[in-house]
Amino acid sequence: MHALKSRKVTGKENDKMIIPVRCFTCGKLIGDRWEEFARRIRTGENPSDVLDSLGIKRYCCRRMVLSNVEIIDEILRFYEEAEKRREARNLY
Repeated sequence: MHALKSRKVTGKENDKMIIPVRCFTCGKLIGDRWEEFARRIRTGENPSDVLDSLGIKRYCCRRMVLSNVEIIDEILRFYEEAEKRREARNLY
């Protein structure tokens, strides 16, 4: 139940992230607000104020947005390493 947002699929810059589409507790749609939240946090705004302005009021939904960890880059690193090993085996 995750949305895979990808800006650039190939190349060195992997801007992929897995975002929960809905709150696991109440089912409210929150995935569409992630990019705006992340952009505003990077500019230095207070997360609490950003969540309030985006209309995310329930603490369960706030938890979903605040606790999202972007681990896809780490997972892709292992995938790329496995691909290199597979190619090395095929050369011999």
